Amino acid sequence: MRGTRRYKHVIETPDPGKWELAGYEETLPISEKSNPITRELDKADPNQLVQLLRDCDAEIFQEEDETIINYQRLYSESALKTVADIAKRVQEILKNPEDGLIVISGCGTSGRLALLLANSFNRMLKGLHKTPCYTYIISGGDRSIVTSQETPEDNPIMGAEELEKVCEGKKKVVYIGISCGLSAPFIAGQLDFCMKNLDVFLPVLVGFNPVNMARNDSIERWQSTFRQVAERMQSLQDTQRAFILNPAIGPEAICGSSRMKGGSATKILLETLFLVAHKADSNVAVTEKCLLEILRTYERAHKVTYSQSKKIAGLMKQSATSLQKKGHLYILGWGTLGLMGVMDAVECVPSFQADWRDVRGFINGGYNTMENKEGDISSMGPQFAISHEDFVKNVLPSVTEADTVLFIFTLDDELSEVEKMATQVKEKTSNVHAISHATAGQYMPSSTKKIIPNIIGITWPILFLEYEGTFIQKFQRELSTKWILNTVTSGVHVLKGKVFRNFMVDFKISNSKLFHRAMSVLQRLSGSSQQRCRDALLQSIYGEQTLSDQIKNSPISKHVEEAASKEKVLPTAIISLLRNCTISESKERLDASPSIRAAIELSLNVPGRKRGAESSGTEGRSR
Repeated sequence: MRGTRRYKHVIETPDPGKWELAGYEETLPISEKSNPITRELDKADPNQLVQLLRDCDAEIFQEEDETIINYQRLYSESALKTVADIAKRVQEILKNPEDGLIVISGCGTSGRLALLLANSFNRMLKGLHKTPCYTYIISGGDRSIVTSQETPEDNPIMGAEELEKVCEGKKKVVYIGISCGLSAPFIAGQLDFCMKNLDVFLPVLVGFNPVNMARNDSIERWQSTFRQVAERMQSLQDTQRAFILNPAIGPEAICGSSRMKGGSATKILLETLFLVAHKADSNVAVTEKCLLEILRTYERAHKVTYSQSKKIAGLMKQSATSLQKKGHLYILGWGTLGLMGVMDAVECVPSFQADWRDVRGFINGGYNTMENKEGDISSMGPQFAISHEDFVKNVLPSVTEADTVLFIFTLDDELSEVEKMATQVKEKTSNVHAISHATAGQYMPSSTKKIIPNIIGITWPILFLEYEGTFIQKFQRELSTKWILNTVTSGVHVLKGKVFRNFMVDFKISNSKLFHRAMSVLQRLSGSSQQRCRDALLQSIYGEQTLSDQIKNSPISKHVEEAASKEKVLPTAIISLLRNCTISESKERLDASPSIRAAIELSLNVPGRKRGAESSGTEGRSR
């Protein structure tokens, strides 16, 4: 939708999508629907991939269109009012930080963003000589920041216990639980704990589905579903004892991949909220105008970032070539941009069943720069070694011409370090690229350009603002880097054949949400009944054609535990259903195919095969 009289957009947002029409994949929440923009994603070349992902990201800023479905959007008056109301409550903590705490909590990507946000705003407070009062929780602890740990997401009791421990002795706590799909049991447990202790806690839920689309499956060994928790919160919102901040931002470019748009929108929303709260602390009124001014800076970040689309596509193409040649993509970043690189690399593992060595992120100063609670955890194993020193010592000796190395820095960073590292890398591979951020008036030294010829150079306008202005530019650079990395690594795996249409078809089934997503993909691609899809999935997980009653009756947690160590579980089940063949025959077909996508395409086009649910519109249910 183009801008309205109330608000003029910085970017062109797409026209309202088919996904907003009544009846479109109606059994699915928005976060699990397939995005019509990217239906042919798997057939796109790098340039087309960048354009498609750009258009999906632009949907974050689209305004509501009441002539279609009245979904609350980012710019809806109700959403802006909720942000302002929460900001005022955060302000109360900022005024009395000794007895109060602002807790940001999430699982996976959401938890990593919680760390980033808590550290950013504590840094802002320290710069103003004020007491830091933000903290983060990530399910699975700090090891989840740098490695994929999906299983703890399913534990609501652990979530509640962790929150209670973090907030011990505090008299007032603003708790912000992030669950993009309104689905994570870990967050449900924390929200439930807050509602039992409203004298201390103000619970805030952040996600991107309406409450009636929240996950309603029973949670093992617990008394409520996520939807029931959200509905209880909704009943408390009128009296401002709880808040739900859940604008619709549209389906993900790759179905269900909330690390992308969900993560970006989380960052935009919460940084806007906290920035406004800090302005209010300086006696600046919280107004809609104030909120819109900040949101516009993120729209500008979208415009500035995707003005580099051609170069982003070039980086994607080179990175895909590396992975197709059994090489790697190594991302070396400085400051919080290094953290964006670490985050993106980790997310490739569960999303695309990637080996943890395929895409790796490294940050200057390692855990000291990251500022995580548990400090240096590199002794836990090679996956946890994330400093530049670790890269030079453990990785660089084995780098070859098949590898691509990406540097991410600002022109305010120590460029002599960048040049020194790039010179060492160039002795091993010529595939050296960079993302550099500059402020207007800054220029890249010719010595740096000579060493790194392939640079995505992004120049930001000078922001003539107060102290917070430097943080807004920092946030823009982080978001811009996130968009580029998400686009590159997602595109790489599309080109590698890990995506069919716009479905992830080779993700790791490592928690209950992903088990249900696998079921949904099976139903949508095969048109088979829910029971038939479940049987095929279990046959693939256990490698047994005949399922015992014990397997059939086991809880989902048992299936997840079994699936966690297996490869190509979902693709095997898909081929088995499409071909009506055994699991072993399905595996043989997959092994003989150049890619998972190619094997599915061939199986769908078998003569005489009935059209699947994806064509008929009778999608499987996924909550």
